[in-house]
Amino acid sequence: MRLHRNLVFAVIDTLHLIFNEGKYADKEISNTLKRDKRWGSRDRGFIAETTYDIVRWKRLYSEIADVNPPYSRPNLFRLFTVWATLKGIEIPDWKQFEDTPTRRIKGRFDELSKITKYAESIPDWLDELGRKELGKLWEPEIKALNEQAKVILRTNTLKTTPKKLQLILDEEFIPTKMVKGYPEALELYERADVFKTEAFKKGLFEVQDGSSQKVAHALELEPGMRVVDACAGAGGKSLHMAALMENKGQIIAMDIYANKLKELKRRAKRAGAHNLETRVIDSTKVIKKLHDSADRVLIDAPCTGLGVLRRNPDAKWKLTPEFLVEIRKKQQDLLQDYSKMVKPGGLLVYATCSILPSENQMQVQEFLNSESGNAFEKKSDEKILAHKSGFDGFYYAVLQKTS
Repeated sequence: MRLHRNLVFAVIDTLHLIFNEGKYADKEISNTLKRDKRWGSRDRGFIAETTYDIVRWKRLYSEIADVNPPYSRPNLFRLFTVWATLKGIEIPDWKQFEDTPTRRIKGRFDELSKITKYAESIPDWLDELGRKELGKLWEPEIKALNEQAKVILRTNTLKTTPKKLQLILDEEFIPTKMVKGYPEALELYERADVFKTEAFKKGLFEVQDGSSQKVAHALELEPGMRVVDACAGAGGKSLHMAALMENKGQIIAMDIYANKLKELKRRAKRAGAHNLETRVIDSTKVIKKLHDSADRVLIDAPCTGLGVLRRNPDAKWKLTPEFLVEIRKKQQDLLQDYSKMVKPGGLLVYATCSILPSENQMQVQEFLNSESGNAFEKKSDEKILAHKSGFDGFYYAVLQKTS
């Protein structure tokens, strides 16, 4: 593989914004890819995958390169050199790569690969927390969360079937396979920019991980129900619900962020989901008006996002122990407040994209032990670990309101 100067410089510029200015990797990579219209899919793939790789292995590469944040431009080139050397890429004769200690890089890599916090490139506190909460499962799990995520599509059954979608994508040279146990899912054999396909523009599918697709099914939806998606965000799960309800009934998609709900409206239009309405939670009245009125309530709670590190590898550098304390309090507050919207006999589903019991089973138990939780009983729950499922780490619990 031959390195091209403009592509390498694009990676370095993007890393500077992510590491030194605290910007989000996905947004900055997306911005960088718009910089030069002449870049083809391979060029764009190189920039995105190399940047994500260096973000993912920041701690390991920094240790090997002997550099610390804030990273100067020469230090960012040293991180890139480590990446290229370990990938077996020939280092070009540029002044930025003078005196590359190839043998030393490989020797340090072998040495540090025996220590989990370096081998899996995670902060000390996160390694300690993972061991405390997951025990023996932590090492295989964090290893799986450092692997590149599969691209999974969710067929929009309002417009097509998985079989038909497969044939349509075949014509666009995107081969897929069915995923056993996930009725609407198709998995891509190779990564591709599916957002440029005619099938996507026509609303025939959404990109949604297999674990996330389980949540709408857990709600046991039926056409005609009144359903509240209380932390809807941009609405991936709301759209899935609309399809499962065959556009019949009412889905109230709520969030504290109006811009996310605006994006949901745009997506709903493309998907042909007509039974969706959005409501911004700008006061406590919005929730009170819905007390005891919903057949189903989904709380897809804000969380550490540890289950989706494969997609957002920069999260492990942005997370702090303080944030974990705050988010647990927020999760419990949401359970206490939003559970009041469920009518007697209705179901409440609490879900997170975290793998930590303290955000999942322990939150549910704390809620059930509380006064508000006395009206509920747990029907089932599922903890999904990436190293066992091959999909994102996830958790959901199904609670029924009995009185």
